[in-house]
Amino acid sequence: MIKILKETKVGEVVSSNFKVAEIFEKYGIDFCCKGGMSLDAACQSKNIDPELFIKELTSSISIKSDPTQNFLDWPLDLLADYIEKKHHRYIREKTPMIQTYLTKLVNAHGSRYPQLIEVQHLFEQSVLDMHVHMRKEEMILFPYIRNKVQSISKSGSGNLFTSIQTPVNILKQDHEIEGSRFEKIAELTNQFEPPAAACITHKVCLSMLKEFELDLHHHIHLENNILFPKALALEN
Repeated sequence: MIKILKETKVGEVVSSNFKVAEIFEKYGIDFCCKGGMSLDAACQSKNIDPELFIKELTSSISIKSDPTQNFLDWPLDLLADYIEKKHHRYIREKTPMIQTYLTKLVNAHGSRYPQLIEVQHLFEQSVLDMHVHMRKEEMILFPYIRNKVQSISKSGSGNLFTSIQTPVNILKQDHEIEGSRFEKIAELTNQFEPPAAACITHKVCLSMLKEFELDLHHHIHLENNILFPKALALEN
């Protein structure tokens, strides 16, 4: 278990024990795109007492965790497989349903809740960009990682492929864009809280968007704070 201090990076804490992600979510602290921020800075940005926050984190981490979720210890090619099969598949399965619900809501209630029109627009942009983003990973980064791991295990060679620093930088920029989009969606939907008079479709749609955002946060965290740094280290 890592020692949690005020200067400890947000991403390092979540990487050491993934179950604390829900604590960061509870306080609205971005542990994926802003994983390089110190705990102290993150707490200050949300007007949270860092001492109390660190105490809550430490208490949660002290409880025995599921060893299968210690992603830091996973082989890099296995982690790439996990991201593709869990998070990429999740996006491809859930986006058509959310799109359908948003279309129904805008058509039925867009005049009453005009913010839904902007939510739909933001989500459509996100869907288009994320599908391109996932293809970049599946066609470039993930095959590179699998080949690199295999080549090292067979020959010990560490320099068989060209640098991935540039594609990693591009992928991280994609993450920043998606993180900002979903911050805006959360803001427009009052943190995914349905209005008092909302219909069942409205409630279900917001619930699905909230779940989608949570999965996206976990997805980006695994890449920004674990997969990308370890892939670059593997390259060197």
